Amino acid sequence: MRLAVFLLLGAIASGAGREVAITIDDLPRGGDGGPRDLSAVKSMTERLLKPFHDEKIPLIGFVNEGRKVDFRPDGLRQILDLWLDAGADLGNHSYSHLNINNVPLEQYTADITKGEPILRAALAARGKKIEFYRHPFLFTGPTAQIKQQMQEFLDKHGYRVAPVTLDDGDYEYAALYTKPEFKDRVRKEYVPYMESIVAAFENMSIQVVGQEIPQILLIHTSQMNADLMPDLLAMFRRRGYTFVSLDHALADPAYRLHDDYVGRGGFSWIHRWAVAKGIKTTPEPDPPSWVQKAYAAASQ
Repeated sequence: MRLAVFLLLGAIASGAGREVAITIDDLPRGGDGGPRDLSAVKSMTERLLKPFHDEKIPLIGFVNEGRKVDFRPDGLRQILDLWLDAGADLGNHSYSHLNINNVPLEQYTADITKGEPILRAALAARGKKIEFYRHPFLFTGPTAQIKQQMQEFLDKHGYRVAPVTLDDGDYEYAALYTKPEFKDRVRKEYVPYMESIVAAFENMSIQVVGQEIPQILLIHTSQMNADLMPDLLAMFRRRGYTFVSLDHALADPAYRLHDDYVGRGGFSWIHRWAVAKGIKTTPEPDPPSWVQKAYAAASQ
């Protein structure tokens, strides 16, 4: 027993100095199947943001202004103000979460611009401006030309790309969490799954970059993450992490490595850097088969 405790303390100590920036996509509410009226979304949002506000943890949310909800634009402004009141930053995730692989570039970039008005107004009221853009699905362009033109558009409009290193399937668990038959199992298994993701990318960062780096986590707005956020934050702390802003994480030299990936996939920037370096990495764990099967059935 003493040996086990010693080893655990040693593992935690070895992770001292780790950093993670938490980013949350699909505001005001992702596709978790929960209620989409203003009262329900406000309640979920307040619960999600409480630990960040109370513990002064940096956070950025990425907004889809056109996401399907049962309230008017003034309701979206109320939700965005809740995020800003909690000390969070906000970025653009496009208006309608288009897939760049399936639409003309002009339509895709117009959708980015269409997603700005309410977001820009909410930030301007706090003396802020839009800085970051998060690619829907983490798709950055199916061809080299489209990828380059996409980046030129973002540069021209003053956007910085918000990359992701800790990529995961939280949305699959979230869609099952709102179904009574799966809720208890998700509560039990979600955070351990996320810890397996974190451990995998810690190892990959050493393999690809040569050392651990400030990680950037992607998760989505959902009732599951609202309810289980204290447990998720505790997991990171147990592994020796402190919470940093996206801007702080991006100051690390790793984020200036080449991203040479061109194609229809969307995945962690650590995998992208591996492609540029010609390094073969071991994929991070997928959600277990029961989650994938139940999610596929629920999505039909």
